Amino acid sequence: MKTQIDTLMQENQIDALLVTGSAIHNPAMVYLTGGGHITSADLIKPRHQPAILFCGPMERDEAAKSGLSVRLYSDYPLKPLLEQAGQDYTRALAMRYRQMLSDVGVNRGRVALYGQVEIGPIFGILKELSNLLPEIEWVGFARDPILMPAMMTKEPQEIERIRHMAQITTEVVGRTADFLVHHRVENEVLIRPDGKPLTVGDVKSRINLWLSELGAENPEGTIFAIGRDAGVPHSSGNPADIIRLGKTIVFDIFPCEAGGGYYYDFTRTWSLGYASDEALELYRQVQNTYDTIVSELTLNTPFSHYQQRTCQLFEQLGHPTIQSDPQTQEGYVHSVGHGLGLRIHEMPFSGAVAGDQNELVPGVVFTIEPGLYYPSRDMGFRIEDTYVACEDGTFERLADYPYDFVLPMRT
Repeated sequence: MKTQIDTLMQENQIDALLVTGSAIHNPAMVYLTGGGHITSADLIKPRHQPAILFCGPMERDEAAKSGLSVRLYSDYPLKPLLEQAGQDYTRALAMRYRQMLSDVGVNRGRVALYGQVEIGPIFGILKELSNLLPEIEWVGFARDPILMPAMMTKEPQEIERIRHMAQITTEVVGRTADFLVHHRVENEVLIRPDGKPLTVGDVKSRINLWLSELGAENPEGTIFAIGRDAGVPHSSGNPADIIRLGKTIVFDIFPCEAGGGYYYDFTRTWSLGYASDEALELYRQVQNTYDTIVSELTLNTPFSHYQQRTCQLFEQLGHPTIQSDPQTQEGYVHSVGHGLGLRIHEMPFSGAVAGDQNELVPGVVFTIEPGLYYPSRDMGFRIEDTYVACEDGTFERLADYPYDFVLPMRT
């Protein structure tokens, strides 16, 4: 939670945070400002002091909605800085940053960098700024020990925003299932009203339309993969692939709030009309493993424990896993889940290298998503739901949706 930030800064010997970029699809900035239509901004947060938000004058009203103290770039005019810098635009911007940092009392110490921006310009500016402010050490983390741990435990209002996205997501999944099963079939191929075969691209177009109608965005796309592609976990699906009966379809959908807010993550595996005996058995194994893992969830347990347990369960059924063979591309080939919030993948992580901080503590929102993948057999399977760990030790699934594998055609 945000109340942890100053403590985490102190633990990591960080004197200030500098977050840059927009407040749209920029998790660190969205988290600290609440989002809003701010297309370019800088946020400076000294340790044990409130954050200050800098932006252009055209976006001052949007910035004010954050509740933070707002200062305008126009208070630091570039024209005189360019004259001082000999018309070197990069150096002039670095000089403006020096003024902004000085105004909030940051002239020395360790400053951690956050934000999503074009790397070239910011690299040039920071290189100049290092010369202008030699007593500041600029710090970047491959594994963020400050904002990511703070974001891991959600406040009640954050959980409600994710729950709302869950409702939108499952509504769209239901519309998609209804859309598919009401198509005419010829030679086991779904046929559009114009007589052409229905394709993965057709289905994805409908999904994007429905998400937009319900006020969500789909910036990362949707996995809707059939046949062999269903056997490659992150194959998004070939838009030209034809929708056929009896082929496994992995439908993994992860939209977010409009404006780049909170995500939801959800997967079902379907087979239209019928499924082979082999597919039915593999799906049953995935569902049984999913049910077992969910039934064993315990508060304050390292998430990696459930990855090890998932591997154990699949290995007992004779499947290769990344625990028994880290190079395997068939069987169980990924981790059992991840945290969810302003990023699709955030703490807590469940992989083999996840640290001790990745525990299922109260307030974490996370996915459970075991799967089996056999591209050589033209099939793959995954079940995924998103849960929140509650103070009373229970785990709440944020949206209910059926686990039917075979969807009967209704035409």
